[in-house]
Amino acid sequence: MGSNGHTEAFAPVLAALTTMQSNVDRAQKGKAHEYLESFQKSTDAWTTTFSILQSTDATAEAKLFAATTLKGKIVFDLHQLPSETVARLRDSLLSLLSQYQAGPKPIRTQLCVCLANLAIQMTEWKNVLQLVVSTLGTGSQSIASVLEFLHVLPEEVTEGRKINLTEDELLSRTRELLEENADQVVGLLTQYSQSSTTAAKDPQLLECITSWLKEVPLNDIVNGPLLNTIINSLSEDGPFECGVDCLCAMFRETREVDECLSVIQTLYPRIVSLQPRLAVAAEEEDTDTFRGLTRIFAEAGESWVVLMARMPEQFQTLVEAILESAARDKERDAISMTFNFWYEFKQYLTLDKYIQSRLQYVDTYSKLVDIMMVQLEYPKPESGNQKDLFDGDRDAEEKFRYFRHQMGDVLKDCTEVIGTTECLAKAFKALESWLHAHASQSSAGQIPEWQKLEAALFSFRALGRMVPPDENIVLPQLMPLIVQIPDHEKVRFQAVMALGRYTEWTANHPETLQPQFNYITAAFDHRSREVVKAAALSMRFFCQDCAVLLKDFTTQLQQFYDNVLDRLPMQSQEELTEGIAAVVAAQPPEHTYETLKLFCDPLMKRFMSMAQSATTKKQTELLADSIQLLTIFIQWVQIQVPEGQEHPAVKYCQEIFPILSTILDNFPQSSPIQERICRCWRYMVLSYRTAIAPLLPQLADKLAAGFTDSRQGCFLWASDAIVREFSEDKGRIDQGTLDAIFNFYQQQATTFLRILNDLPPEELPDIIEDFFRLALDVFDFYPTRALPSPLTPSILSASCTALTLLGQEPLMATLHFLRDFLMYGGPDPPVSTYPAFDEDDSTSTTARTSADGSGSSSSGIGSGSSSSLPRSNPPELQRAVQSLLQSNGIGESLVQRCLTGMMYSFPAGCIPDASGVLLALFQMLPSDSAAWTAGTIALLPQGSVAEPERERLSRNIGQRIQSGEVRKVRTLLQDFCAGFRRRNVAPREGLGRLEGGRFRFAG
Repeated sequence: MGSNGHTEAFAPVLAALTTMQSNVDRAQKGKAHEYLESFQKSTDAWTTTFSILQSTDATAEAKLFAATTLKGKIVFDLHQLPSETVARLRDSLLSLLSQYQAGPKPIRTQLCVCLANLAIQMTEWKNVLQLVVSTLGTGSQSIASVLEFLHVLPEEVTEGRKINLTEDELLSRTRELLEENADQVVGLLTQYSQSSTTAAKDPQLLECITSWLKEVPLNDIVNGPLLNTIINSLSEDGPFECGVDCLCAMFRETREVDECLSVIQTLYPRIVSLQPRLAVAAEEEDTDTFRGLTRIFAEAGESWVVLMARMPEQFQTLVEAILESAARDKERDAISMTFNFWYEFKQYLTLDKYIQSRLQYVDTYSKLVDIMMVQLEYPKPESGNQKDLFDGDRDAEEKFRYFRHQMGDVLKDCTEVIGTTECLAKAFKALESWLHAHASQSSAGQIPEWQKLEAALFSFRALGRMVPPDENIVLPQLMPLIVQIPDHEKVRFQAVMALGRYTEWTANHPETLQPQFNYITAAFDHRSREVVKAAALSMRFFCQDCAVLLKDFTTQLQQFYDNVLDRLPMQSQEELTEGIAAVVAAQPPEHTYETLKLFCDPLMKRFMSMAQSATTKKQTELLADSIQLLTIFIQWVQIQVPEGQEHPAVKYCQEIFPILSTILDNFPQSSPIQERICRCWRYMVLSYRTAIAPLLPQLADKLAAGFTDSRQGCFLWASDAIVREFSEDKGRIDQGTLDAIFNFYQQQATTFLRILNDLPPEELPDIIEDFFRLALDVFDFYPTRALPSPLTPSILSASCTALTLLGQEPLMATLHFLRDFLMYGGPDPPVSTYPAFDEDDSTSTTARTSADGSGSSSSGIGSGSSSSLPRSNPPELQRAVQSLLQSNGIGESLVQRCLTGMMYSFPAGCIPDASGVLLALFQMLPSDSAAWTAGTIALLPQGSVAEPERERLSRNIGQRIQSGEVRKVRTLLQDFCAGFRRRNVAPREGLGRLEGGRFRFAG
């Protein structure tokens, strides 16, 4: 296994590696990559890798490639070797490790990983640790290899699911390699740590301890010499980071505080004794040490937080250390490490059982508010350039903005502990102090110490969500001050944003509305684009929360809206429109129509004008974005109208429908316009539900024609809304309407199938996704019509074609459709109740279980009362589904496509649903599904699955079926596919006999 060989034997490999590392064209690199990939799978790789590693001519890069390839061979291809040669492989690896004891370290690490993975699979090798130590030795030259092996062994065992062992075999091997060797490892590490001063400072030693912490009793560490070694490492630069990692790993192992109380009591005094070093590190600007100490305190606090709540006096020192870390972090480099602790600690302190602890820590959280308000301040630039506060360091600027919002969350945590009034009072005091000290010196754009003012406003803004609408102590004093603050871009921005956070409070205090509203409307004329965008967002919240107070001012609002709209960026236009729409929605029903016309007619004129002049791509995209404003009104203006009475919003929709249709016809090639108009129509249906019935014939015709002409999935997306709202489970929908809607679906389905017949699925991912979401709802809401439909076999065939895609969204839509469809082949359908027929009106109603499991009934305009009965699938439906699967090879194709996707191409998020499809097939047709599975495995490329593994899978599936444990087949298939996928990649020449066929449709 380890012969020297000659350079010529591996010259092609070296040449390919050289090509990959050189500056050659992509085609040459592609050939080299293909050759190396093929080489790594070949049986020749076993001897070639050893030859390279033993060669004196190969470069370090080539040897690292050989070591990495050898690791992959041991993990995935050990079955290629005769069993009698595995012991020789082990001995050769030990010999190589001896050769590389001095390095290079990356190669030595890979060889240790090789040996660890071989040890996991070589179950007959019982004295692993003893043989490795005795072979490599524990001298100063060889200990590095031993420590490296000890470091990687627990990690590789923990990741052992990539090894081709059963769960029971892996558990047994884990016990043999880790649990039974724990005492020996602790003894070995202790002996080494005491062998010399240099050994005690060795980072590798600390990495080994960290790696074994999950496997050895913590008492053996903390009550032995190794704890001193870990603590002492924090005083040295070299092992400092490893010492921090080791301690933090130890803390995580003590999270079960009641079981680990003795360990915590031993660790605690050693940890808090490090607190004085914080001040030293901060003074010396030693950021690495400061960060490490902060991490130690914060992670200890997170792990022991429940003890801090139970025993506040005993753990007060650690809380103070974490607080000091936050206070001394002038560079804001480590403070974020404490944020999670303050949140976790707050979670306990706000429980009733810890009320006494909460009282004790009120002062701590009060100090934390003061610290956060200081840390929130923008820096003062060293250059003095107020336009570049970070002296050109954009990374620091982005980091500061991100941390600010995290610090705002910490302020919210503080509010829950010390109370909203106390926190608000601190912001008010900071604001008032600044006004007393600097207001007289301020002028427009020139504000001394503006950072303190802006930070106070930011903290006030951050607390907005926590303040109740009935707060009457601080806010009545604070609000008048805010609208009088001198103008400065960043200060004005925070003031406007802050007012937008307190609109619920303002709605309860209408006397404060006018000055705030004036302050925000004035901000729309500000020279800063950021302030204008903040004004639009705040206006949205004002209009939404104060809609009742503003509903009598629609004329003034319309003038304001029309005046500022074109000056805003699109996102701000949408935000402002959402606010205005909320005021329209607050109108009495008898005024809804005229108010909609007041605001939307100018928009429609705007659309028509833009449509007439739009000739460039940018102009058509702007028109499409503008149509979204109309959709926002339709989304927001939802009112209840008595049955039989004309719906005012639907009346307006009927007026504007021809205009939207004309715009759609005039831009047949513009996907953005098609998508926006379809979105608008979709929300007409979703907002007004069955009241939209007068518009339904025109809408359905337009959606069908649009999909046929454009082949855009948005028309299917809009069609889905009609299917959902006008379904068999809704009461008082006449049979003629139901028939028309199902025929409308069949027309859309026929068009889709023709498109898929003409084009490969790779060109249609969005259409495929939208169609199968539509089909899913049709089969759920119209099952008695959809299942017998002559289109269903073609739709199932199309789903098999769709499963050849790589994108997650179309795959998920297809798999969800298949799971719901297959449920009709068993006793339980995907909907919770069966249509129950009322003898008086012969209409059916049903309750449907929503996707998230919450029951939702059809309680909307035009829906009847629910008189549903518990539902089960009629035998004829079950037989229809089973017959479909057993005819035309559909069931076999589904199994083949799901297994192929799970083994080769499906994204990780699709695996649960794909295995769910397979489970449904096995539950319905166990024998057939087992045969289809065996047939699929037989089509895999030769050599990709060992015969014993194939036989074991088949045998285990048969046993699960015979014992009635069909659900366990799902786990068997998931494990098999996961193992196969780790060992194999999709071959460049394609999937061979597993390649998906071209979809054909003759309809």
